Amino acid sequence: MVHISRICLRKYGNFVDNLRLYVRGGGGGMGLPRLGGQGGNGGDVWVVAKKNMTLKRIKDKYPLKRFVGGSGGNSSVRALKGEKGTDVEVPAPVGIAVTTDDGRIVGDLNEEGDRVLVAKGGSGGSLYSAFEPTKGQAKHIRLDLKLIADLGLVGFPNAGKSSLLTALSNATPQVASYAFTTLRPEIGKVMYPDYKQISIADLPGLIEGAYMNKGMGHKFLKHVERTKQLLFVVDVCGFQLASKTPFRSAFEAVQLLSKELELYKEEVASKPAILVVNKMDLPDAEDKLAELKEQLKNPEEFSDLLPGDMIPKNYMTFRHVVPVSAMTGLGIDHLKSCIRQSLDEEATLKSSDVLQEKLLRLPRVLLQPATSPSQRALTVVRDTSILNSRLLHTLTLE
Repeated sequence: MVHISRICLRKYGNFVDNLRLYVRGGGGGMGLPRLGGQGGNGGDVWVVAKKNMTLKRIKDKYPLKRFVGGSGGNSSVRALKGEKGTDVEVPAPVGIAVTTDDGRIVGDLNEEGDRVLVAKGGSGGSLYSAFEPTKGQAKHIRLDLKLIADLGLVGFPNAGKSSLLTALSNATPQVASYAFTTLRPEIGKVMYPDYKQISIADLPGLIEGAYMNKGMGHKFLKHVERTKQLLFVVDVCGFQLASKTPFRSAFEAVQLLSKELELYKEEVASKPAILVVNKMDLPDAEDKLAELKEQLKNPEEFSDLLPGDMIPKNYMTFRHVVPVSAMTGLGIDHLKSCIRQSLDEEATLKSSDVLQEKLLRLPRVLLQPATSPSQRALTVVRDTSILNSRLLHTLTLE
């Protein structure tokens, strides 16, 4: 039996996924000219990934959003070398990208304990600066949260993403017949009989033009970046966002979603993907599913169905196409199996690539020419033993 738990990211009031902070390194300490004393360096400011931390907690705990390193100690007769100023740590959740105001990436926090230096303390006064200290770096930075999940649900509004996660988790999120029901990210966790856990991020629905920041735009798309794989969800009968917008078939929805991701970042569109064809309980669903599968086999032949500027450069190839009904539960168990299989296959490929890379880094063994069959046999055994021992040593070190 597969157990599902659902974690709502909006646990502490309104969900916060971006925070702007002022950081300044501490000033250096004064030098002592008559004795050649050197002042202490100012304290640095670091952003550090902490467990169970949220941007909302940072915002509430530090309302001024100012972090300043300690000042370096002055040089004195008793202590010619001034003490270094105290470093300051800004706690942050895992999954943060630290950027400057103009969008330049300073660093990423992908695991607990990761650290990024954001403001260096000033240098203490010394002979080289006429014993005058320097000020610490001062700047504004942004902490930008990008969810880290195994899979990200990708779909247009009302495709049934929240209903799908409900079917998986037996939870009761906001689900309605109008388009926008998911306005903040949520994560569902799937636990398999062998205790393997897989996380699925349910994200706000895209609209056409999301890559230009329409609708939830970049607020949604940035969260897709750190998911390992994508779970496309489309309505088998197609959808129409509003009375003034064109109707889109399931095939058109798939291609438009691909194009939106491609226009945002091509590497996002190249992630492994599974296609979930939802609402199979509707009339004529089987016929529409057969039509969709035929179109996906030769998408170029049906490109005339799409606006010219919304045809993807590369058509998405799905590892699995899974018909489901989130309402009746049809196909849900099969979908769970496909998700597990796809992620396991990807993990195996990555492990193989890492092993191959380590083998290529091993130094080549210079073989001595062997003059007889017995010598050649001994050489093969010797060289194999050397390679194995070096590989084991390399793997142990890393």
